[in-house]
Amino acid sequence: MALLIGILAAGLAICEMGEKSAQNDYIAKQIAVNDTWSFYQAKAIKADIATAQAQVLKALSSNSADPALATAARAAEARAQHETSDPDGGEGKAQLKAQAEHQTEARDHQLERYHQLEVVVGLLQIAIVLASVSVVTEVAAFGLVAVLLGGLSFLGGVVVMAFI
Repeated sequence: MALLIGILAAGLAICEMGEKSAQNDYIAKQIAVNDTWSFYQAKAIKADIATAQAQVLKALSSNSADPALATAARAAEARAQHETSDPDGGEGKAQLKAQAEHQTEARDHQLERYHQLEVVVGLLQIAIVLASVSVVTEVAAFGLVAVLLGGLSFLGGVVVMAFI
């Protein structure tokens, strides 16, 4: 039974490393999502400012004979369009939104992995307790349940770490 407890503890340690790794990946991906959405918001503000600037310059140019105002209005419109969509640079609002949504999916996947491994770790801890109870009470059924629960939990953890 001591060997079983040792094996379960080793499995627990492996699954806890996977759990911690998934948690760290989730946090890193959350930071990336936050950064991308912040960049998106900055682009939105810049686009709105450029649009407002273009509207003001257009209004001024309609009352003035100065061609520089019309040129400045067109430049502001071009800036607003560039901030809204920049397919070449990938840093327009539209591209940043798509990137943030993709990052959100990846982040949510890591959160799912973390929660699954959290359950595996909890079940392995219960299996260790049951094995210990089996030693103290000399009831073999606790040991059998510990073997089944621990084995299935560890296999589940391996599947989550390797394939999910």
